[in-house]
Amino acid sequence: MAFGYSHLYGSQNAALWHTLLGLLCIFTLVFTAVSTPPEDPVKCVSGNTNCTVTNSYGVFPDRSTCRAASVAYPTTEDELISIVAAATKAGRKMRVTTRYSHSITKLVCTDGTDGLFISTKFLNHTVGADAEAMTLTVESGVTLRQLIAEAAKVGLALPYAPYWWGLTVGGMMGTGAHGSSLWGKGSAVHDYVNEIRLVSPGSISDGFAKVRVLTETTTPDEFNAAKVSLGVLGVISQVTFKLQPMFKRSLTYTMRNDSDFGDQAVTFGKKHEFADMLWLPSQGKVVYRRDDRVAVNTSGNGLYDFLPFRSQLSVAIAIIRSSEETQETFRDANGKCVGATLISSTLFATSYGLTNNGIIFTGYPVIGSQNRMMSSGSCLDSLQDGLITACAWDSRIKGEFFHQTTFSVSLTQVKSFINDIKSLVKIEPKSLCGLELHYGILMRYVTSSPAYLGKETEALDFDITYYRANDPLTPRLYEDFIEEIEQIALFKYNALPHWGKNRNLAFDGVFRKYKNAPMFLKVKENYDPTGLFSSEWTNQILGIKGNATIVKDGCALEGLCICSEDAHCAPTRGYLCRPGKVYKEARVCTRVSGINVVQSASY
Repeated sequence: MAFGYSHLYGSQNAALWHTLLGLLCIFTLVFTAVSTPPEDPVKCVSGNTNCTVTNSYGVFPDRSTCRAASVAYPTTEDELISIVAAATKAGRKMRVTTRYSHSITKLVCTDGTDGLFISTKFLNHTVGADAEAMTLTVESGVTLRQLIAEAAKVGLALPYAPYWWGLTVGGMMGTGAHGSSLWGKGSAVHDYVNEIRLVSPGSISDGFAKVRVLTETTTPDEFNAAKVSLGVLGVISQVTFKLQPMFKRSLTYTMRNDSDFGDQAVTFGKKHEFADMLWLPSQGKVVYRRDDRVAVNTSGNGLYDFLPFRSQLSVAIAIIRSSEETQETFRDANGKCVGATLISSTLFATSYGLTNNGIIFTGYPVIGSQNRMMSSGSCLDSLQDGLITACAWDSRIKGEFFHQTTFSVSLTQVKSFINDIKSLVKIEPKSLCGLELHYGILMRYVTSSPAYLGKETEALDFDITYYRANDPLTPRLYEDFIEEIEQIALFKYNALPHWGKNRNLAFDGVFRKYKNAPMFLKVKENYDPTGLFSSEWTNQILGIKGNATIVKDGCALEGLCICSEDAHCAPTRGYLCRPGKVYKEARVCTRVSGINVVQSASY
């Protein structure tokens, strides 16, 4: 622990320190320019053999280690074909990894220790651009940042995308990544693709590998399966995007109380093309993003360099983490709430990183070209500085360590879901301050997609980020409130979890929620009948074999299971399995007074 507090003064001191450290963190975000680049998620003992893979956060939801006998780094499609053919001939399991490996879930993992990781790190080239046809073809390892920049070179723009530009084209396609919009074809990246080249296992007559060229008109079933594939159909080699002429956006943030939020959430996305919302439920506030398309000749050269995606001093990140650990140890809800209010108000006051000219913010609206406004991630603009600075979640430092629960609730049920959360806040107003320390609940609009594993209807996507303990058996402050929100969404409102985020429990039985699931499995069986690109994890979430949940002592603390007995929580620390407070069908780990508690610090 960085600080030692007496029980008498712990709460007050923690609140004060977090207030000061919040400011330190924000100013670090504003003024730090470069950071140490993230390391390769694949590490090998000798050359490219005896390897492990992790995600960009350094830990999977179940804290397991994923291994393979070797890793391959193809640089061309021909090399990729040879790699897949050799592995297919040998009957080796394969999974695809990306440059930064940003999926929280175990989508990169293969089974056992004899498999093969295929990294798209060097499949990062632009194949061709056609300004007249408004198409851009790239290899699957191209990052979103590269894609945006290459399109802009020929006067084109991808209309919607995630806000973090460190994702790859293949990664976005594999998990259904999206931005925020109800307009056009919606905000999913895969719905602006018109051709996919995919390398899958082949027969002897195919030379053990087959290149498939998929389009909506020539191979509609296969195309709609490959648009969100979870990596089980093979390796995406190239993707062709259908883009739009470059345009500008006009963005204004406004903060209001959340008294009418249930109604506003349903209609706001239909009023503004790029609308999103940031909800601060314990503060009773909502930040509305009024973001609209304007003509490309509109005056303005705005830039959105989102503050939390900028590099930070490692020592500042460590102090922030230590402060939150201390608040958890001493159950300092007041400290969390003070810190949350300061951080949210400071981010709002600094326009979240928006500038009118790339240097300073002078006022709303901020108007800028689509390629400067849609996505960011400047902590990847990096020099090797010995980890003096880094992205806040870099696992090599003591930094952010969190759970992320992300799901889409049908727009017709959003008001009821928001009211359920408000009911929980009324029971304990401080219960969700921890979410606001991680910037609040981000809410983005999505629409139905023809992709078989895409969104089923118009919906609102809720991104909830919250503290994760270093020790998997350590309960969290007010964890029952967050667990109840998670279960309300997934089971009361049948929400769809994001394929690349979430804890295990979100995926138990998820495949039954997709009406075209049988169509997807039919394509999968055709492309990879022996399951070389499948894994224990993909079989679980696709409903083929086993369950995503893991039942053992303490399993509910990290979302590996829903508790059904006290042992699934932390009974020695006073956390027992109890019904929900609003949604009585929920089963959550609740701190019960009168239980003999053994207090243990987090290290």
